Amino acid sequence: MKVGVLLFDQFELLDVFGPLEMLGHVEDISIELVAQSIGPIASAQGPCAYAQAQLDSGTQYDTLLIPGGMGTRQLVDDQRTLNWITQQADKARYITSVCTGSALLAKSGVLDNKRATTNKMAFHWVMSQGPNTHWVTKARWVKDSNVYTSSGVSAGTDMALAFISDIWGEHKAREIADLAEYEWNSDATQDRFAQKYGLA
Repeated sequence: MKVGVLLFDQFELLDVFGPLEMLGHVEDISIELVAQSIGPIASAQGPCAYAQAQLDSGTQYDTLLIPGGMGTRQLVDDQRTLNWITQQADKARYITSVCTGSALLAKSGVLDNKRATTNKMAFHWVMSQGPNTHWVTKARWVKDSNVYTSSGVSAGTDMALAFISDIWGEHKAREIADLAEYEWNSDATQDRFAQKYGLA
């Protein structure tokens, strides 16, 4: 399985590297970081990640990972990126997002008529990007068909383990979580942040 991870200026570090820590332990997965141009891309926290491929490389990915971060506020108006997401999602086996990455999926039409969630602090802004999406206020992550969307930042790691569990089995997901000494929240409905931010 070839996983394409979208990078952009001001992406959230843990949105990318939390899930990749888990996915990287699956033997059948290869991972590529993709951006508008090859080279270093600055995160919202400062450190750069190196994009190995660019959007117009022609590569079709089996699975998409769309992170969030402050950069999504500008990227929802970037038609080149939205077109890439739409084209990739049309043929991808699985589509995933973390945090406000779901705003990009929603704006590109990928979440039309689907259930989805997002970062609870940014929930209303993300909702405005996808009026045809069925937004779920209380959820650590949501799976609808082949689309996985997760709540804020750390929720992406839980979602990645759920994704692994669905495809390679729960034993594999728990084995990986144990390798990372990570306490996996395996209950998608366990979301105290929805109440904290007045959504539930």
